[in-house]
Order: sequence, then C-alpha cells, then structure tokens
Amino acid sequence: MPSPKRKILVTSALPYANGDIHLGHLVEYLQTDIWVRFQKMRGHDCLYVCASDAHGTPIMLRAEQEGISPEALVERYTVAHQRDFAEFLIEFDNYHSTHSAENREIVERIYQALKVGGHIERRTIQQAYDDAKGMFLPDRFVRGTCPKCGAADQYGDSCEVCGATYAPTDLLDARSVLSGTAPSQRASEHLFFRLGDFEGMLREWITGGRLHASVAAKLEEWFAAGLRDWDISRDAPYFGFPIPGEQDKYFYVWLDAPVGYIASFLNLCRKRPELDFDAYWGKDSDVELYHFIGKDIVYFHALFWPAVLAGSGMRTPDGVFAHGFLTVNGQKMSKSRGTFITARSYLEVLQPEYLRYYYAAKLGPGIDDIDLNLEDFVARVNADLVGKIVNIASRCAGFVHRLGDGRLTDVLHAPELQQDFVQGSASIAEAFERREFSRAMREIMALADRANVYIDQHKPWILAKQGDTAEALAVCTQGLNLYRVLITLLKPVLPQVAAHSEAFLRIAPLNWESLQSPLLDHAIEPFQPLLGRIDATMLESLVSVPAAPAAPAAPAAAARPAPDIEPIAEEIDIEAFSRIDLRVARVLSAEFVEDADRLLRLELDDGLGRRQVLAGIRAAYGDPASLVGRHVVVVANLKPRKMRFGESQGMVLAAGPGGEEIYLLSPDAGSTPGMRIR
Repeated sequence: MPSPKRKILVTSALPYANGDIHLGHLVEYLQTDIWVRFQKMRGHDCLYVCASDAHGTPIMLRAEQEGISPEALVERYTVAHQRDFAEFLIEFDNYHSTHSAENREIVERIYQALKVGGHIERRTIQQAYDDAKGMFLPDRFVRGTCPKCGAADQYGDSCEVCGATYAPTDLLDARSVLSGTAPSQRASEHLFFRLGDFEGMLREWITGGRLHASVAAKLEEWFAAGLRDWDISRDAPYFGFPIPGEQDKYFYVWLDAPVGYIASFLNLCRKRPELDFDAYWGKDSDVELYHFIGKDIVYFHALFWPAVLAGSGMRTPDGVFAHGFLTVNGQKMSKSRGTFITARSYLEVLQPEYLRYYYAAKLGPGIDDIDLNLEDFVARVNADLVGKIVNIASRCAGFVHRLGDGRLTDVLHAPELQQDFVQGSASIAEAFERREFSRAMREIMALADRANVYIDQHKPWILAKQGDTAEALAVCTQGLNLYRVLITLLKPVLPQVAAHSEAFLRIAPLNWESLQSPLLDHAIEPFQPLLGRIDATMLESLVSVPAAPAAPAAPAAAARPAPDIEPIAEEIDIEAFSRIDLRVARVLSAEFVEDADRLLRLELDDGLGRRQVLAGIRAAYGDPASLVGRHVVVVANLKPRKMRFGESQGMVLAAGPGGEEIYLLSPDAGSTPGMRIR
C-alpha cells in the first residue's frame, strides 16, 4: 500500500557568486538532488529551491578589481553556476538570487519582527579599519599571529592551527589583506541579534531529532561556552541591503543569505499561484522543511537560523542535514597538485553520471569527509555501472531482437527472482530516505550481481546456438525485467541513463510503483550504448599539475606585457625525443565544441588520412573558420585520448602564456601534409 503523499520543501546552501563551482561544492548539490528525485519518484510533492548568495565585501571588492558592478559579477556567476548544475543533472524547481526584491522584502520583514520582539540590541564596538582603502574590514580580511598559540598568518576570526576563536582586534601583528597595512581601530555602532533569548527554544529544537547525533553533540559545546549575540550589521561601503531606519548600515550577508531560501520559494509562488506561501513558511505549517548544508556552516544553520525564524514568527526546519568535505586522493583539493577540479573542467572530459554514482556510493547521513580516489573512481564506475548494470541490457537486448523480433515474452522465466528484486526495493527506499546512499548503492549492486549470475547460469547465447529459441528469449526477457528494476532503483542517481533506458524499453517514466508490474509481451527498441568505460587517460587533463610560477620577467619594450617564461621541463635524451613523431597537417575544418569553454574541434589532413584533434585554443581563435587551410604541426604518434566530446587523435603544437595569447605553430611555406618535422 503506497505511503500517504507528503509535502516537502528542500534547500541546499546557496553558492557564493564569486567563483566557479568545483567538485567539492557538488557533493552537496548532488546529495540533495538525489534525495529530491527519490521523493518525487515515490509520488511525494517535493520542491527544491536554491539561489545565488550575492552579497558581501568579497563580491564588492572582486567587482571593483574587474571594473564592473557587483550586480554584473553576480549575474555572470549565477548564469555559470546554473549551467554547471544543469549539466550535472541537478534539477531545481526554482533558482533565484539573494540580490532580489523578494529577499529584500523578507529580510526587512524578519528584521522588523525581531526588533518589535526586543531581540535587537545596539552596541558600540571597536573594528579593524583599513586607512589605505578607507573601509572597515571583515574578520577574514585581517590576518596576523594567533594570540593563543602564536601561529603566523591566521584569519581574524579563528586559528586554523589550534582552533581558537577570537576577535580581529586580538590578533598580533595584524595586517589588512587588501593593502598589507596594519589596520587601525575605529568605533562603530552595530546591531546585534540577542541569540541568548532563544536558548531554551534551541535546546528543545536540537533534541528533537532534527540533526545528526554528531552535529547535536558539537552544538552542546557552543551552549557550554555560552551563546554569543550575533552582529547582523555592517558598515558602508558594503554590497547588500541597507537596514531600514539606519544610516550607512547594511544587513550582514549571513543574515540575508539563508533568507534566500524563503525568497526563492516566494519567487516560485509568484510564478505558480497555486502555491500557498504561508502554508509552507507559516508558524503552523505542516510541510516538511529540510536544509542540506556543509558541516562548516552548521553554527549558522542550527543556532542562528532557527532562532531568527522563531523570533520572527515563522516555522523552523524539520531537519538540517550536514555533510563532510571532499578530499581528492586522500588530500585537500589543491591547485599545485592538480586536484582542484572545477565542474566545467570535469564536464569537458567525463559524463556527469559517473560522478553522481561515485558520490552516492560514498555518501552517508553523517559529517564524515568523503574521498574522490581517482583510481578507485575509474575502477568502480567501470565495474559497477558498465560491467554490472549496462552489461545486463546489452547482453539481453540483442537476443530479443534476433530471436523475438524485438518483443519480450509474455511470462517471466524466474518469477521468484523477480519478486526478490521487488521486495529488495523496500530496504533500498529506506536507505535513500535516511540519506544512506552508500548502503543503497551496495544493495543495488548486490542485486545486479544476482542478475548477472542468473544470465551466466542460463547462457542464452548457448541456448540460441542449440536452437532453443523460446528458452533463450525467456531468459533475456527476464534479464531485461531485472535490468528495469535496477535502473528504477538507480534513477535518482542516474536520471539520464534512466531516461535513455525508458526510451530503449518504450515505457513511461519509471517510478517506485512501476516496480510492481513486470514488462511482458512488449516491443523494445534496438539497444544503444548507455555508458562507456572510463579510460584512465581521460583523467590526465583533470589532474595535470600547473607549471611552477616563473621569475618576474624584465619589462618589455612592446606595449603588450611580456609573458612569464616557464622554467625548462625535465630533460629527455635524444632517443626519447626521436620517438616523438611531429608532422605537418592541414586544417580541413574547425568548429566550436558545444558546451566546452576551451575546446575547438579540428579535422586535420596529416598526409596519411584524416584525424580529429580537440584543442584547448578556443579563447585565442574566436573565429574557427580562420584556421581552415592553415598548416599546423601535430604530434602524430600521441596516444588517442577519449574525452566527453569525442576522441582526440593527437595534439597540435602552440606557444604562449594561455587564454587569448596562444599561437599555433605553422611550418614554413612549401611544407605539405604528412611531412615530418626533423
């Protein structure tokens, strides 16, 4: 019997509109998207909203450095973030911005309610001030020596060595990160939210099962230390909303950022009038509300945020689900090690669902960090998704078309096995619900192993060779029904593979109820590959280590600044060099690679035939047609590399510091395609 339909509102922490999405960010959005897709497959009314976190000093200063408005900077990253999320198959019901009319409306309403309730207090404080820049400094824009342990170069709010927290004024040898000068101290009147007013409410809220046990235990430490009032104002200049009734005071970004959850939903309500805003956010709401966040922002979401909501007469969350950080090959992501991987650079090489599955196979409900071990990533994706799941469909579909004219039999060959698979979905559903994704993946792959054992035991290829057509067709019909169960269970993780499978099987979109009815006496399409194996060489471009910075070059006479000269790489001997086959090739065609920011697709004539090269020179050649007919130098014996956009069969040689300053090497006039460079 299906469970009663639930109403659920889900959010992820808002990405800051000041940089690119990277694989560490994606842990949260993929975790949330998988959970939301599962709820929708179960038939529940589940909405997923998010927005760009658009305010604060870093955005203001970044925009100033680029010579654009903060609004333009925010818009640029908002568009880029939504593109990356969409290509990772993350499906929001609404995506908005904290720099919006709705956010200003809600944050002002909350502030007035807190003020009327007596929860706002004025207080004069001493603040770090950068006299060179003419502005007050946020805590993280002051660095110096930790006053507790003496560690150098620490932030103005906490020490990364000993974990101590303090005010920027406590730092020794403090300096501004903007100008490098020692900050002065200036008095300023600020507005504080009286968090201590809500200690009783918060203790009750925290003990209500809304948090993971480890998170609740951490919060007890903060209660023991005493709840501190929260400074919710910032001085001009500041990119944010001005506080009504105040002079040159702005709402601190951490007040209006979580309000973005409410504002994004309000924006959705204005697009969809059938949605009742108060039914979701009113104090007596019976809609389930869940926030997915990183463990680094638990303090804001599990103390300040529920207190702010309660103090302003709004409902509080039913759950705050925190996750751990991402490491790559056991270490923090690092540009110097080549493991700081952006979403965009990943997408230029690999399918998004590989990462969706790998994260799901690692994620649990707690705050433990997860590791993207690249060797394990290749092995697990190839073994599980290709070797176990897709292999079932590819093995069975061909026989159905050859032996049964593309039509499944009208009875199951192993109904007990089918029933075991269907019954196993209950435990897997429970794992999804509890965010025990790694358990769900283990149980699904255990079923996949059973399906493959079944096919191996009955060997339809031998049955077909022996002329037992009916038996072979029955086995393959059963195999495809087991595949259908498996892909239904994996659909929250692999939505694109599921959609392609639905087309292949000629069926309506799969949901949890469709597990109950097998697919019999039904025509299917010819099988098309659903996922390919990952070649380990595909990861090379993701983890290439950047060259060490060069020494500053002497000023050049030309108007354009001289590029940095990279140090000479490790020496090779003449024998190694002689193995590099450099040849002249002519560009037959050149075009942009869709959805790739850096790549051009070149078709080359190397004198021996045609080859395709995917070259990262797009920024330098905005008009690809200008390359047609040119002679270039190609590394002809470079091992082909499989990329998401196709196979690159060589490399063209170019020089320059990068970006728009890349220059293809062209041989002298008189050279012909196929001629070796000696």
